[in-house]
Order: sequence, then structure tokens, then C-alpha cells
Amino acid sequence: MSQASTKVQNDTSTTPLTCGIVMPISAIDGCSADHWSDVKAIIQEAVESIASPKFSSRLVSDADDIGVIQKRIVQGVYTSDVLVCDVSAKNSNVMFELGMRLAFDRPTVIIKDDKTDYSFDTSIIEHIPYPRDLRFSRIVSFKKQLAEKVLATYQAALKNPDHSTFLKNFGTFKVAHLDQKEASSEQVVLEMLSDLQREVSQLRRQPTSRARASVDMSEQVASIVKTLIDFRRKDPALQLSADDSMVERLIAHKELDLTKGIESRALFTEAVDQACAIARSFGEPQRSLTR
Repeated sequence: MSQASTKVQNDTSTTPLTCGIVMPISAIDGCSADHWSDVKAIIQEAVESIASPKFSSRLVSDADDIGVIQKRIVQGVYTSDVLVCDVSAKNSNVMFELGMRLAFDRPTVIIKDDKTDYSFDTSIIEHIPYPRDLRFSRIVSFKKQLAEKVLATYQAALKNPDHSTFLKNFGTFKVAHLDQKEASSEQVVLEMLSDLQREVSQLRRQPTSRARASVDMSEQVASIVKTLIDFRRKDPALQLSADDSMVERLIAHKELDLTKGIESRALFTEAVDQACAIARSFGEPQRSLTR
């Protein structure tokens, strides 16, 4: 496939820029979850074909750590250098997240399939169309067009501080934003644990067996995180990963019953894996967002 190769002037960073993706992921409007998985792969192939600057792309709900998913989505919607939004089938969550991005007035590219009508409020923004049947010859052309649009949109925002995807069409506005602050690794870990505690509180209000299981899992993840941090303090070279030796060590930990409420070794290993993802960030400076 042809690649968009125009370079952004003075861009010397070796860290890939971020391209957030907002799109349906479950069955809707006669399209299966597998269909949307194929569409996501097409978007990622297009974005990651850009030669320079390089972009990494993923759903805004994805993250390297765990936490409240709504918070991850808001952060992803806000912090992505460019956002590609697929409004096909007019999924309500997608339209809400698009609304947030447009309110932040940050670089946005909208796409839609050829079976979906334009929405009145966003019809003034260019939409890049693609065939719902994902016919190969037309998808090749779509990927090239999408790559070029993502690059052009990023460049326009980089070169012009007053660049606006949407709000400029209606006048001058004070753009919504999220404040960013530098946080120590310990603060970030504590914030993640607070997120878990909030999730537990919410789940406690749901008197189902599945909710109770989720409560137990969340409580144990928090306990395992604290234990892993203690292990790391005593042995800074310790590798925090959910391998068999670490799982056995935590199961045998005498001070706490870290397996309480977790019904199987597989679930306990999953809890350890989540806890390791949090504990590994301890000792590394991170940037946190506040609303």
C-alpha cells in the first residue's frame, strides 16, 4: 500500500505519536463484533503506515494498566495526538465520545461506512467513507486516504495553534480541557488503588453473585499490589510478573490470605497479573490527569 510520507518539520522525537480510535466494538446494526474487529485492524494498518511521524494506534478504552474504564476513555479521548472516530451505525457511546473530543477541539478525523447517514450536528465535518462490505479494492483506497487525512490533520494542528476541527464554524469559544499535573509513582499507585476501591463500592450495590465475585477480585488485587510493593522494597531487582513462582509465593504468603474469595488458580493468576501491572509503575515518574 502507498504510504503517506510527508514529514512534519522539526519533529525529531523517536516516541510514536498516539492515535486514539473511537468506534463500535460489539454487534450493532446488523454488523457483528468480528466485523468491527476487522474495521479496527484496517484503521490501525492505515494509521501505522504513515512513514513520518510514526503513530501508534489503539482504542481509547485500552490501557497498559487497570482502573475505572470511564476514566481511561476520557483520558484517551483527551490526550491522543489525533483521534479517528468511526460513526458507522451511530453507536451512542461513540457519538458521546466524539462529542467530548470536539468539545476539547483537538485534531479529529471522522469516518463512516456507506450504509450510515450523516448526523445533522457533525455533517459539516468531512467524513471519510468506506464500504461496509469491506471490499478489498475500495479498502485499499480508503486506507491510503485515511493515512493522508490523519497526517494532514496532525500537521495542521501542529503548525496552526488556532486550528479547529469543529468549533471554529460557530464562533470563538473557551475550549474545554483537562488539567495535567506531574505525579510521583507512589501517588499514581495510590490513585489506581483508589479507583479499585471506588469500583468495589459500586459493585457492592449490585447484589448478584457476579458482582460479589468482582468485589472479591478487586479487593484482592489491591491487597496483592501492596504486597508486591513491599516485596520490591525488600528486593529492588525482583521482577514483577505473574509467573508460577510469583503466584506460588503469593499463595504461600503468611501475613495475608491473598486468595480469599477467588475461586480458582486461574482467577488468582489474573488478579496477580493485574496487580503486577500496577506495582511495576511504582518507582517510575508518571503523568496523571485530573478532571
